Amino acid sequence: MAKRKEENFFSPENAKRPRQEELDDFDKDECDEDECAVSFTNGTSTLTAAEVGIIESIQLKNFMCHSMLGPFKFGSNVNFVVGNNGSGKSAVLTALIVGLGGKAITTNRGSSLKGFVKDGQNSADISITIRNRGDDAYRGNVYGDTIIVQQHISMDGSRSYKLKSATGAVISTKKEELIGILDHFNIQVDNPVSVLTQEMSKQFLQSKNEGDKYKFFMKATQLEQMKEDYSYIMETKERTKEQINQGEERLSELKRQCLEKEERFQNIAGLSTMKTNLEYLKHEMAWAVVNEIEKQLNAIRDNIKIGEDRAARLERKTEEQQVLYNRSLNEYKALKKDDEQLCRRIEELKKSADQSLEPERLERQKKISWLKERIKALQDQESSVNQEIEQFQQAIEKDKEEHTRIKREELDVKTTLNFNQRQLKELKDSKTDRLKRFGPHVPALLEAIDDAYRRGHFTYKPVGPLGACIHLRDPELALAIESCLKGLLQAYCCHNHADERVLQALMKKFYSPGTSRPQIIVSEFRNEMYDVRHRAAYHPEYPTVLTALEIDNAVVANSLIDMRSIETVLLIKNNSVARAVMQSQKPPKNCREAFTADGDQVFAGRYYSSEYTRPKFLSRDVDSEISDLEDEVENKKAQILNLQQHLSTLQKDIKCNEELLRRYQLHYKELKMKIRKSISEIRELENIEEHQSVDIATLEDEAQENKIKMKMVEKNMEQQKENMEHLKSLKVEAENKYDEIKQKINQLSELADPLKDELNLADSEVDNQKRGKRHYEDKQKEHLDTLNKKKRELDMKEKELEEKMSQARQICPERIEVKKSASILDKEINRLRQKIQAEHASYGDREEIMKQYQEARESYLDLDSKVKTLKRFIKLLEEIMIHRYKTYQQFRRCLTLRCKLYFDNLLSQRAYCGKMNFDHKNETLTISVQPGEGNKAAFNDMRALSGGERSFSTVCFILSLWSIAESPFRCLDEFDVYMDMVNRRIAMDMILKMADSQRFRQFILLTPQSMSSLPSSKLIRILRMSDPERGQTTLPFRPVSQEDDDDRS
Repeated sequence: MAKRKEENFFSPENAKRPRQEELDDFDKDECDEDECAVSFTNGTSTLTAAEVGIIESIQLKNFMCHSMLGPFKFGSNVNFVVGNNGSGKSAVLTALIVGLGGKAITTNRGSSLKGFVKDGQNSADISITIRNRGDDAYRGNVYGDTIIVQQHISMDGSRSYKLKSATGAVISTKKEELIGILDHFNIQVDNPVSVLTQEMSKQFLQSKNEGDKYKFFMKATQLEQMKEDYSYIMETKERTKEQINQGEERLSELKRQCLEKEERFQNIAGLSTMKTNLEYLKHEMAWAVVNEIEKQLNAIRDNIKIGEDRAARLERKTEEQQVLYNRSLNEYKALKKDDEQLCRRIEELKKSADQSLEPERLERQKKISWLKERIKALQDQESSVNQEIEQFQQAIEKDKEEHTRIKREELDVKTTLNFNQRQLKELKDSKTDRLKRFGPHVPALLEAIDDAYRRGHFTYKPVGPLGACIHLRDPELALAIESCLKGLLQAYCCHNHADERVLQALMKKFYSPGTSRPQIIVSEFRNEMYDVRHRAAYHPEYPTVLTALEIDNAVVANSLIDMRSIETVLLIKNNSVARAVMQSQKPPKNCREAFTADGDQVFAGRYYSSEYTRPKFLSRDVDSEISDLEDEVENKKAQILNLQQHLSTLQKDIKCNEELLRRYQLHYKELKMKIRKSISEIRELENIEEHQSVDIATLEDEAQENKIKMKMVEKNMEQQKENMEHLKSLKVEAENKYDEIKQKINQLSELADPLKDELNLADSEVDNQKRGKRHYEDKQKEHLDTLNKKKRELDMKEKELEEKMSQARQICPERIEVKKSASILDKEINRLRQKIQAEHASYGDREEIMKQYQEARESYLDLDSKVKTLKRFIKLLEEIMIHRYKTYQQFRRCLTLRCKLYFDNLLSQRAYCGKMNFDHKNETLTISVQPGEGNKAAFNDMRALSGGERSFSTVCFILSLWSIAESPFRCLDEFDVYMDMVNRRIAMDMILKMADSQRFRQFILLTPQSMSSLPSSKLIRILRMSDPERGQTTLPFRPVSQEDDDDRS
């Protein structure tokens, strides 16, 4: 933060008169005190108000003895918090210190934060609003014009922060952010010049120790912090010099070791040819694997090509079937159209002739009705058969699903049975040798380790398996400890990486490639176990894994502590108790997790059930375990037998249902044919036209008319006879026409019958083509699925090929033409490795020696570089420290001179004289004051002054410190406690005058006085607090305006 220039409030040069236009503008505009200010004393000052770092408001809840206090709205310059004792003045100041991150002991009100929580409450809250405006604002674009600091104090003494913007949004909850804000604004709540509490003020006033005054001065000016920093730097320099001396001693030792390693490296005859051949074989091996995968890829690609050709053939067949289907469909449509035309023509012919032969028509109608009833019965029977088919299909589907489920269950049970049988075999083997519990190869591996150790291949003999090196204090916790340690029980410990490589080589002889090997832990062997008392979990009732085990070997204990932190894991037998300890309440100190006797894992917020039901490695009762496993194996065998019987029953049911389904489907097809045949008969009967007769009614009417005419006109008899003959001829013609129509109907019927048959055949052909099309589509889909599966397999193989090629390029960047197979190359590599190992056994490992030489050389060069760097650093640090210490002394001298000058001038306002003597060597500060005139009285020590004179002198001393120390606000609690009215008035005028000269600072003064005699100004704000009443939970307060003071006066 940019520091403002400190102004001397008593200097005539600084007491400049404000411009007339500024005062005129103030008279015209009534502005807020935060935006403009005027002088409240005879002196004048600039109209600049504080923009950053001052306290705008503070609010307390359940703090100390107050349920609710505030919010207090502070002014930007001078604020008086007045009230009687117990009204909460000091609580406000204490909350300001604590709320801005100060320690509880700094307030002199308690040693712990939990003491600030009101009795009967669970927590306390403090909310402080800090102004954040102008160019010096802290992250103004984020926080805005104000920063709200909220602190929550719990009953256990812990506290949490919320830093909010002007809008109330939470910006941060970290204390580091608060420290950054305080550093930016130069707020120091633990500095007595910034915040002088009541207790500290009393101690300072009553203090007679000159060393305390000097410490007060040093702390107020931050010179004490600078001195401590310099002391720490000097200590660091001395420690660095010690490191340089140790490094130089170590350098000579490293140089000697480096020369020895170099000589040994040069003396070894190389095995470079064999190693070069081995590397070349490795290169060939890498690309041989790539070649084999490429061959597999080519085979898959050939299969895919064949499949694609077959898919193309199926596609062509499907297209041909589609063409046939379309052709049959078109023929069907054409026949159907011809059938419709014939039907229309027959209908026309039926309409053109009279209907006759009523008995035949009725007979046909009766037969049609009978056929329709038969069709209805057949359709009902068809629906019933269809339902039966669906039921059989559902039963078959359900049985197949059950068959699949039982098959899966049988597979799972067989897997469990195989696992149990292997475990049973291991347990039976472990009866003769306990080490076989940890693997069938463990005894042989341990013998090989012993043999290699005797030959001197190990620095220290590896320790393991770790499960064989520990013993349970409580056998009931075996499963819990196995669930916690898991694979570590089969692990081995090595002293260094060289021992690890030797052990890896031994393990390769007993564990085939692709099988899991025991873990190897590399850690320096120690004879003493770690001291974990400061970080171990503790519970009065339940042990940790570390305390539940008897471990004789410190290496085993240290490895389990490093790898699993067994000192922090509790063992609680009961599941519900474990949940209660870890989840219902706060977990025990340093406890990360717990395990139950069932092997379940319990965290503070999670619970995981164990996969295992019995311990495998740590159980003591092997016979009982074998008996239980044998029973379980028998149960699993019986279960598999039951499942197989169930599967056999299901298969019989499926076969039986499929046979019944086939029969019902045949019956269904027969019903379909009968229905189709009946419908065809109905159509034939409906299409048979009755014999049409000529409508002779007209002729009869005409004949009757002719008879009447014959009777009426006998003259025309002959003519009528002729007409009758003519009508007879018409009748013959009509009968002929009737015969012709009947013949045409018969001909059309003869044409329609084969057309109907052909239509039925076309319909059947369409159905056949549909089935054929569906068959080929299904075949095509099935083949496409197989083809896609092959393509996915191809993609996986291509990825594998990319992987192998990438690995091969890492081994050998350029591809090598390989003629041998991978298996042959593997055998050659193994033979060559054995030969190299034999050479190494005779002459030593050249690579290891070279590595040791490189490590020794690098260690020497690294340490040499570090020592030189540290020497340069020490030299530069000494130069900087000399320069800075001179600057520190000059700065201290300047501050003491300024403090003396301000002190003398402040005393002169009451015609006092005084002097301050700083003894920096003995760290004392002597203050002498002459209350009277300088020529008539002698200088007296402050202890010889009266209470009021001493308080006045102390105020002058504090004000002089205010003038030389930077802080955005000043707080004083009952500064005038020992002053009489005269001294109090003078001290008040001095404080107000200083406040007027420092508008950019805020002053918060706590006093039990009424302050009713203060001058009129908007820059002065009085917060008056009422005495608490009995049973009152909220203390009211109200700002006392100048008008209220005028009314009282």
